[in-house]
Amino acid sequence: MTNAKPELPPAFTTLQLALDGAIATLTLHRPEVLHAINSIMFDELENLFTQLAENPAIRVVILTGSGDRAFAAGADIRALAETDSATGRAAAQRGHYVFGLIHSRLERAGKPVIAAVNGVALGGGCELALACTLRIASDTARLGFPEVKLGLIPGYGGTQRLTRLIGRSRALRLMLSAHIADATEALHLGLVDEVVPASELLPRVRALAEAMASMAPLAVAGVLESVAKGEEHTLPEAFAMEAEIFGRLCATADKREGLTAFLAKRPPVWQGR
Repeated sequence: MTNAKPELPPAFTTLQLALDGAIATLTLHRPEVLHAINSIMFDELENLFTQLAENPAIRVVILTGSGDRAFAAGADIRALAETDSATGRAAAQRGHYVFGLIHSRLERAGKPVIAAVNGVALGGGCELALACTLRIASDTARLGFPEVKLGLIPGYGGTQRLTRLIGRSRALRLMLSAHIADATEALHLGLVDEVVPASELLPRVRALAEAMASMAPLAVAGVLESVAKGEEHTLPEAFAMEAEIFGRLCATADKREGLTAFLAKRPPVWQGR
């Protein structure tokens, strides 16, 4: 695996980035509006997602909000108030594209993204969390889709990702009632994968990221690829793709190293090839 060291990109105005070993922590930072997502944040997320996907030293990305009040409170309401049919459609398409970079760039590069949901994640903020590979929430987190109160629908992929994640009826109940789920309910619904005390959120997410980063990089990428492709095909087609990926990995140096290290009872040294 490459020995390249991570390098910080140029400074951003709505995001903060910390690089530590193979893990990048990306923090949304518009505290005056609880990290509401505006056009500048979209541009900076696109830039940073692309850079992290292309950085060979980064293996896992953690996404969170600064402070303890919010992951992201939603889209920028003032900007939404000025939209018409054309600009509204363009805003939704922009959200689809930028949030979709998590799957189309980061995960395709073998880099899981873990959302550390540290407070409210509403509307566009919840949609951003849904776009991540996994979601770990603090016990103070609250998640939901209040868009119908504003005469809108979730427009950054929420109607589609939420339904696929938790099922049609549960998703419709949340979206049609604008119900805000606390952390316990979110876990029960499958909206988040784990709930921990607020003080333990980032240490827990960091530990999970370190565990993922320690695994064979090509195998991690293979799991992400197989799951993503399988969701788009019938089960027999998905089995065929899984077999192809499994076979491809069987010919890698990392597979030989993994089995050799296991039999020798020593830690593996991954090369990413």
